[in-house]
Amino acid sequence: MGRCRAGRDGAPWRGEVDQEEAPPWMAWQVSVPELEDRLQCPICLEVFKEPMMLQCGHSYCKGCLVNLSHHLDSELRCPVCRQEVDSSSSPPNVSLARVIEALQLPGDPEPKVCQHHRNPLSLFCERDQELICGLCGLLGSHQHHRVTPVSTVYSRMKEELAALISDLKQEQKKVDEHIAKLVNNRTRIVNESDVFSWVIRREFQELHHLVDEEKARCLEGLEGHTRGLVASLDMQLEQAKGTQERLGQAERVLEQFSNESHYEFIRKYHSTASRAELQQARPLEGAFSPISFKPGLHQADIKLTVWKRLFRKVLPAPESLKLDPATAHPLLELSKGNTVVQCGLLAQRRASQPERFDYSTCVLASRGFSCGRHYWEVVVGSKSDWRLGVIKGTASRKGRLSKSPENGVWLIGLKEGRVYEAFGCPRVPLPVAGHPHRIGVYLHYERGELTFFDADRPDDLRPLYTFQADFQGKLYPILDTCWHEKGGNALPLVLPPPSGPAHLTPTQPTKL
Repeated sequence: MGRCRAGRDGAPWRGEVDQEEAPPWMAWQVSVPELEDRLQCPICLEVFKEPMMLQCGHSYCKGCLVNLSHHLDSELRCPVCRQEVDSSSSPPNVSLARVIEALQLPGDPEPKVCQHHRNPLSLFCERDQELICGLCGLLGSHQHHRVTPVSTVYSRMKEELAALISDLKQEQKKVDEHIAKLVNNRTRIVNESDVFSWVIRREFQELHHLVDEEKARCLEGLEGHTRGLVASLDMQLEQAKGTQERLGQAERVLEQFSNESHYEFIRKYHSTASRAELQQARPLEGAFSPISFKPGLHQADIKLTVWKRLFRKVLPAPESLKLDPATAHPLLELSKGNTVVQCGLLAQRRASQPERFDYSTCVLASRGFSCGRHYWEVVVGSKSDWRLGVIKGTASRKGRLSKSPENGVWLIGLKEGRVYEAFGCPRVPLPVAGHPHRIGVYLHYERGELTFFDADRPDDLRPLYTFQADFQGKLYPILDTCWHEKGGNALPLVLPPPSGPAHLTPTQPTKL
């Protein structure tokens, strides 16, 4: 407020003390907003405008008193102390007006006014959620409603707005993070799509190469077969042309005889070829036998035959598996580097380990699979009873083996040398043609497929049965030699090396 003016006698004006000379107890203890609240009209709750003082000492805006007097038919009572006063004799509160003018308190230069009372909209009706003037709250339609000063509502709403802005910023941050994740995800999808497109092109190039190889193979076989047939026909044609030439010569000789005299005809006739020789020069009736064009591949079977060959080529490379001695039943004997197993007559002494089968004559491969595609083969030879497939690593190996997918075991097998079956629930008989000596097993882990093949002919795998399952955990190839039946089922099961034929001859077992 600056330095105060001095009175006529040179002393400071009472109530206007120089701040630099004022004692500490005279210092201001309130802020401008608090002072603004204390300088509000009790009716409009705004800073006094042309303040008027009633006889009771309370001050009001001039406009508020005029409006209040017009709406009252009886005597005027002060709204604060309820004392009867005369508004016509209310002088202006000059000191209060000067204080307000000196403080230069902020205000709305163009305040909004009530349409009914023409007073400033200084209150906020909480019930109706609208701005009102002081008279609306005292006399109008908002009587007995909960009202709040505009400044308080403004502060409250500012706080709510700040909180809302903070929440929006948090939401915006989340949205930004979500957008960033979406962009990263989109970029990753595009990159993975590009990589997969490259893989598709590469795989199809390989397939095209394989198809071209098969086409060349078929055409080469066809051309070789045709060359053989044509060569045979060319040889027969050459022989026939030779016979034709000899017959023509004989015909010309005989025609010359027909022009001779009787004596010369008889004399020369005996010196020419006999009738038997002429007969031999003639082609034999019925000697011609047509050759049929049989290429060994029917037109309708071309796609199927080529598909079988291609399927074998696109299978994963055969796995090089070995058996795990720690899982073998005590009756089983392993040999050939743990690639051959057969059921012996006497049980061997072995430690009772949790992973060892103690009832079923089974053994597992030393490798398990928990992802990817895998193919391996098992030579069953002429065994009358056997089972093979895969088993979950967590499946129980104690007691009788529960041979069903529900127990984590997927098997096919042969019983009594004549019944092929898949061990499902219930068991499924398999219409197998002949007696395959080699069984192929194809595992596609992610697709949940386990397929068994007749693999006797490498280029013509014949599917036997396919299990569909949702594989979980690691799966191990399993071989079940079945009971030896007093030597009647003693032939081994063999895991052949990928690059060579299996050894079907039983070998001297090695002790584990």
